[in-house]
Parts: sequence; C-alpha cells; structure tokens
Amino acid sequence: MPYESRFHVVLYHPEIPQNTGNIGRTCVAVRTKLWLVRPLGFQLDEHHVRRAGLDYWQHLDLQVVEDWPELVSHRRNADKFWYFSKFGTKTLWDAKFAEGDTLVFGSESSGLPSEIRDAYPARCLTLPMEPPVRSLNLANTVAAVLYEAWRQCGGPRPDQALEHPRGS
Repeated sequence: MPYESRFHVVLYHPEIPQNTGNIGRTCVAVRTKLWLVRPLGFQLDEHHVRRAGLDYWQHLDLQVVEDWPELVSHRRNADKFWYFSKFGTKTLWDAKFAEGDTLVFGSESSGLPSEIRDAYPARCLTLPMEPPVRSLNLANTVAAVLYEAWRQCGGPRPDQALEHPRGS
C-alpha cells in the first residue's frame, strides 16, 4: 500500500474511464484508497484512465472487487459508510465525517441502486445545487465530497508540510 488511507472512495459500476482516472488522482492528493465495484464500463489498462490519472496513477491505492457483497465484506463497519445520491435527504454539510469513512458513489448514468440507498437512508447524502442543474460530473462530486471530509477532519496537519512537486 503506497500510503495509509485517510478515507475510502467507492465507485459502484463506474462507466467513464476519464472520470475514474480523475478520481484516482484526487484520491492520491487526499491520501484515499479507491475501490471499484464491477462491472466497470472500461478496462483498467485503458489509455483514458491512465491519461486522466497522469503520472499519479502509479501511487494510487486501488482495489477492484467483483460485487457489492465483496466490498461490504472488506469494509464491514456500516456506520462508517456515506452514500451519495441525488435522492439523499440530507446534504453533504449535515454529515460529520471521520478519518476511515467510506464514501460511496454510483455510476454516471444511473447512480446508486435503490436497494443500496434504501438500506441506510440516514446515511444517504446529496450535494446541493441550484436548478436547472440535476447532477454534477462524478469526478467533480467526488472531489467536493472528499475535500469537505478532509476539511472536517482538520485538513493538512500542521506537522505535515504540503509538497508542491514543481515548486508551484
């Protein structure tokens, strides 16, 4: 494992390789493990995944599981799961995130299935937005949620220097 994971991001049946690549890059930036639940709408060695992940993909802590029950068997603590959906009854800002939380996102075209959402309605959150917008790009949503979770957990610690690889 390249780093000790701060959070866990789960993509349930992701379809767009560029989104997954961008999400992987964001996960590296926030020291988060990325879980992919099959089926995937692309091959992991696909050019677009690696291109969107840039040269950070090699640093990603990634695990692919065959189905939802396998994911749950790895991440057993249900009270550490947060589910994101346009059908959530609470907003992102109603949650109290903690390190080790598992943040679950559905596929780009159909979101999380109702059987997952309905199992834990109190843990199902939405990202508010003004009409006429109904949804955001998955990579943007994951980034907003992940950075809010990190902010709530104290962001970068004072003893942790932020590194800027190119001196920027």
